[in-house]
Amino acid sequence: MTSPQQPQPQPQPETGAPQTGAQPMPPSPELSTPFEQGGPPSPVPAPGPMPPAAPPAPAQEPGTMMLQAQPQPAPAKEPGTMMLQAQPPAGGHPEPKPLAAHGPGKEGGTMMLTASAPPQAPQQHPQPHPQQQPPLQPQPPQAPLPQQHPQPFGANWQAAAPGYVSPIPVRPTHLGHALAAEWTKIRSVRSTVWTLGVMTVLVLGIGVLVAMSVGSMGSVGTTSPLFFGLFGMLLGVLCVLPLGVLVTSSEYGTGMIRTTLAACPARGRVLAAKAIVFFGLTFVVTTVVTGLVALADNAMIGGISKAEIGAADWLRSTVGIGLYVSFLGLLALAVGSLIRHSAGAITLMIGVVLLPFVLSMFMFAQSLEGLRNFLMGYSIPNQLTVMYGNKFPFVDGGPSGWQPLWIVMGLAALALGGAYAALRQRDV
Repeated sequence: MTSPQQPQPQPQPETGAPQTGAQPMPPSPELSTPFEQGGPPSPVPAPGPMPPAAPPAPAQEPGTMMLQAQPQPAPAKEPGTMMLQAQPPAGGHPEPKPLAAHGPGKEGGTMMLTASAPPQAPQQHPQPHPQQQPPLQPQPPQAPLPQQHPQPFGANWQAAAPGYVSPIPVRPTHLGHALAAEWTKIRSVRSTVWTLGVMTVLVLGIGVLVAMSVGSMGSVGTTSPLFFGLFGMLLGVLCVLPLGVLVTSSEYGTGMIRTTLAACPARGRVLAAKAIVFFGLTFVVTTVVTGLVALADNAMIGGISKAEIGAADWLRSTVGIGLYVSFLGLLALAVGSLIRHSAGAITLMIGVVLLPFVLSMFMFAQSLEGLRNFLMGYSIPNQLTVMYGNKFPFVDGGPSGWQPLWIVMGLAALALGGAYAALRQRDV
């Protein structure tokens, strides 16, 4: 490619007279400035074989500069490199010293433009079609593994494993473990101390006070001196019922029932352990307290009473009362497990104890006499009175002897069965 230049007047070097003509321009210094594009690479076709360079023009007019695109020599050629060479005109001016020469094999006045090739995407190997996959080779038969015989249940399973062996023996759990856990719970909570402590104070305190007031009288007739322990026990029952409810419902309120059942997945064992621990504790405390009250009443009132007290009377007024109150507490425990709410279960049990007796007192109609006698005779206060050897004088019918104990035992067994069925079916 040539760029025509207009002729300019040039002074003569010898005579100094102006001379009209074309003077060759000084040659451009040798400068090779390769640079790389800073922006994203433009799409440049892949480098290929360059065509042979065209021969230079045989003759050029003075004052004419030619820009010729020449490929870089083969030894120093890089992909995507194109050289633009400025051809000096023919003349006799000396060439100035080149500024810099970058790279070997480059001629003077040559400027290199380097075009970087775009990054090539990684080659993706075509996946064979599922139908073209080679058929699977049959695997050689493997020798059967030796059969390992399981260790007997209860043995230390870590003994056969290599490495660390725990010094803690692994043994199967049983009811004794659940009993120990429930005993730790019931003796470590404050509700047990408060409820049984208040019951002891009420039964002993009221029993002794009543005996002192009755002892100042001249005679009590044929009334047994053991009967006066009833007044303190009526209030003591109201302390045992909340404890029975809290044994199960408190764990549902705090969420600890999940931990209990995770440690002992056998839910029937958990319910049985709770019932046994609560029944045993309540029976021992109640029997001891009623025995002390019976001794105190007999000592204060025995001299003014004409009733003959036998061994059956002593047994029913002490051990019988302890069993009756303990089974009534088991009924409250089962109700707490069914309802899973402390306040609701306590309210329901207080209604069971007091509501039949209170309702019967307001049934004055002649048509309700049968219902009144039934509610009055089978109410909890009247059954406690029967256990002490007497009954309300205005009650016609009802249980007698040891019958109140069998009634409350049957009710507790039914309630515990329902609690066990609900515990197995419902989630925690």
